[in-house]
Amino acid sequence: MTDRHEYDDGRFDTEGNSEGADASDEERVFAALAPVQGRGFAQSWWGQTWLKALEDTALDLQQLKAGRRLARAGSVGAVSVRPGRVTALVGDRGGAVHRADVLLQQLSEEEWDRFLGMAVERAGHIAALLDREMPPHLVEDAAAAGVELLPGIGDLEPRCGCDAWDHCAHTAALCYQLARLLDQDPFVLLLMRGRGERVLLDELQVRSVASASAGSADEEGDEEPVDVDGVDATETFAAGSILPPLPAAPPVPSEAGPVPSLDTETEPPTGTDVAALEFLGARAAAEAHRMLTDALTPGHEFRSPGEELTIHQDAVRLAADAPEAWIGARLAEGSGRDGEGLAAAVLAWEHGGTAGLSVLEDEWTPDAEAAARARTAVEAAWDAGERPPLSATRNRWTAADTGTQIRLGGDGRWWPFRENRGRWLPAGPAAHDPAAALSAAVGDE
Repeated sequence: MTDRHEYDDGRFDTEGNSEGADASDEERVFAALAPVQGRGFAQSWWGQTWLKALEDTALDLQQLKAGRRLARAGSVGAVSVRPGRVTALVGDRGGAVHRADVLLQQLSEEEWDRFLGMAVERAGHIAALLDREMPPHLVEDAAAAGVELLPGIGDLEPRCGCDAWDHCAHTAALCYQLARLLDQDPFVLLLMRGRGERVLLDELQVRSVASASAGSADEEGDEEPVDVDGVDATETFAAGSILPPLPAAPPVPSEAGPVPSLDTETEPPTGTDVAALEFLGARAAAEAHRMLTDALTPGHEFRSPGEELTIHQDAVRLAADAPEAWIGARLAEGSGRDGEGLAAAVLAWEHGGTAGLSVLEDEWTPDAEAAARARTAVEAAWDAGERPPLSATRNRWTAADTGTQIRLGGDGRWWPFRENRGRWLPAGPAAHDPAAALSAAVGDE
């Protein structure tokens, strides 16, 4: 049977629920953490400093060991953190449940004023807190301003329903569990010191705006300009984190904008191909529009970026969008192809992009495992007696006397090809089934 223990605030019952808990910034309740084995309770230096304050204060080391065992076993219930106090129900090995509180003195208004002033002067401190970090220089600067953030010896005052006068196993277990929460979020410590995260950030924003306004006024009054080297990146990002969010992005235009005409009264420099520049400008604008549209598509951030095109591949991409013959001729020459070779490459590009182009131009020998999978796929693709005679050479399987061929790509897909005046041309997109690919090559699909 468990007893209910209440102190001056009386806000926790024996089931670990807060009674009438304020849903504002003045209280945060963390669900009970899972049991933990084989690791220290604090990984961050500030979490370790919290535990050092406990271990340097407690008089009974056996109680600390018992508290560690309870915390590791998951005996600490939901943890409530409020200004000056952290509370949880802790079960002991005998089955009894006790309410445990650990009290920490709140900072005074004057101390908060000094801390906020120090933080605004060095916005990198704000950036660190927003990253859930508490770097040593933040604590050192606060101490230099007369503000002690982390507890020291005797600062963690225990209160427990088991009526122990010193840190018992229950309050020790609560402290060990809180170290895990501090690792995740140092704002937990600042809440115990008297300021919740939202209130703290709002106050920092107000002070940042006031400081910036005062700085602007001082600069206007200077007779001589001040030489400025720039703004530290951490300060810029920190200020952005406490300012209102940016407005929504404007809608993407339905198409790329027109390219400025280079046909002017001024003669271009010698060797400048104006028509080629206009074409490349139009293609760059169209590609930028495509990339922007793709970037704003839901789920884009989860897709891996494609490999950068080689000059050889990019020439084919440009030729696929070139309506004029002279452009194709220039691209063929620049990429080391003849006109028919570029036309075949464009066809492969249209069917499969870089993968289709690779299958057209690269011949490779499958290793033993890939070759075995290919043979199995070919044998299983047709019913008995229906498979056409196929002769295999490296990754290419040719159907005798039909002028058709299927090629195995590096990804295991099959690509259809058809012979045309002695040149093998792509006949369609890839298929996972070799029979379907061959059917496309014949023209049945």
